[in-house]
Amino acid sequence: MKTVTLSATFDGQQIRLEEDYPLPKDARLLVTVLPPAAADSEDEFRRGWYGLAAESLAGAYGPDEPDYTLDIVKEPNPHYEGR
Repeated sequence: MKTVTLSATFDGQQIRLEEDYPLPKDARLLVTVLPPAAADSEDEFRRGWYGLAAESLAGAYGPDEPDYTLDIVKEPNPHYEGR
């Protein structure tokens, strides 16, 4: 039997699959309990990733970054409009 991931919920007494799936008798299962999906958790998660991205960009383009002029470009991008 191949390994599959199935969504399920716990109603206080039983774990219930959210979609039908043929489980054989005595099938071995792994159960992962996820934290509640609250809007605050999602916002916190996104803020964390946005903060990490901003931090990485700040490190890549710091105040000591040299200026790149058009005369050092070896192969121009034909789709760049020169804005």
